[in-house]
Amino acid sequence: MDESALLSRYPRPVAVPAAQVAAAHARTGTVLVVLDDDPTGTQSVADLPVLTSWAEEDVAWALGLGAPAVYVLTNSRGLSPAAAGALTREVVAAVLDVAGRTRTRVRFVSRSDSTLRGHFPLETDVVAATVAERGGRAVDAVVLVPAFPEAGRITVGGVHLLRTPGGLLPAGESEFARDATFGYASSDLREWVAEKTGGRTRAEDVVVLDLALLRSGPSAVAAALAPLTGARTVVADAVGEDDLRLLALGLVEAEAAGKELLYRVGPPFVRARTGQEVRAPLTAQEVFRDGARPGGGLVVVGSHVGLTSRQLAALQAERPALPSLVLDVPRLLDGSAEEHVREVADRAAALLAEGDVVLHTSRALHRTDDPEESLAISRRVSAAVVAAVRRVLAAHPPRFVVAKGGITSSDVAAHGLGVRRALVRGPLLPGTVSLWEPVGGRAAGTPYVVFAGNVGDDGSLAAVVRTLSAAPAR
Repeated sequence: MDESALLSRYPRPVAVPAAQVAAAHARTGTVLVVLDDDPTGTQSVADLPVLTSWAEEDVAWALGLGAPAVYVLTNSRGLSPAAAGALTREVVAAVLDVAGRTRTRVRFVSRSDSTLRGHFPLETDVVAATVAERGGRAVDAVVLVPAFPEAGRITVGGVHLLRTPGGLLPAGESEFARDATFGYASSDLREWVAEKTGGRTRAEDVVVLDLALLRSGPSAVAAALAPLTGARTVVADAVGEDDLRLLALGLVEAEAAGKELLYRVGPPFVRARTGQEVRAPLTAQEVFRDGARPGGGLVVVGSHVGLTSRQLAALQAERPALPSLVLDVPRLLDGSAEEHVREVADRAAALLAEGDVVLHTSRALHRTDDPEESLAISRRVSAAVVAAVRRVLAAHPPRFVVAKGGITSSDVAAHGLGVRRALVRGPLLPGTVSLWEPVGGRAAGTPYVVFAGNVGDDGSLAAVVRTLSAAPAR
């Protein structure tokens, strides 16, 4: 599908300064609390707090910073539906408790995958129900904004599309639609909503804020939302940052008029909604302001999507002498996991004294037709990766850690490195790969790179490692 021909049917983009949106958001006096179903959602923002814990003191710390948004990492994409729902309820309740005591006005955002994988509508249903149970207002509309233009995911006419070298590919025809746990058939988001809700919401009942409406101005967006009640599902088009900023202004206007909105979004929505500028990628000097720790960095690769495997191969081709240690998935699933993890981790720690090390799972994907069983396998493999990282960190703290894959980067952060609080410093690649600065704990001083499995081109992992390896040791 030709993108230029498709977009020629719509008005031209309208430029919107980030400062205009930032001012509009500031006037609301609201902190967006972003429930992130894996840590890659921070890839489009900078200078915001992120939590892997929702204990009272951690939530209070984050809300007390005065930031326009706070991320809470739930990693619910790696959980069963029942566990994901229970965890979402727990997080929302914890945030509301602290917000009530500190008199902080919050609004919830459910951040998920820009290729439509995740627990929908479960998570937005639970957020809405929990807020209502605790005295909050009923949700008028659930606004879906999966677009992630920097990563090649756009929505036009309510249809979600992926940019490829051969043109636009409907999302339902992509490899992501064949996901063992969260697969789907529909590319038109109206039909996708009907599919995912099991027919509870009919496709014809989904409201589309298409590019023609969006580019006619924020008031048109607010007017389209004004009559909606009863958690009506809304789908928003977006092809670029200005579309997301126009949408943000319209959403703020609708909220000011009394609409209660809940969001299910891809990564760049929060940046646009809070009026952040698109930050340039961090340099090695910005990452290591006081010089890098001696020794090498640790690159952990868990994702099995085709793009990740190609990126790993490109890194290995660029640096053929780079040690690459394999956690063999069949061994992780039989009775020898503990011994295997210990052997690989000890070897990695020894090699880190000399330079960078790659630690990756074997590339053959183990999957079943049972979504629950597929998730269980993923959790067992991830637990082994975490155990290896924890052992490496204790023996030889690396100068940096790169974690490739959503579940991998979440579990490595929370359990491998023990990160409870961090600050998102910004991207290492434009809008797609995020760097965290852990605050306190055993990972303090170790730059942590969150790298989604499904973003970048074949050379992106090599580029990130090249940047981080360039900094001189202190």
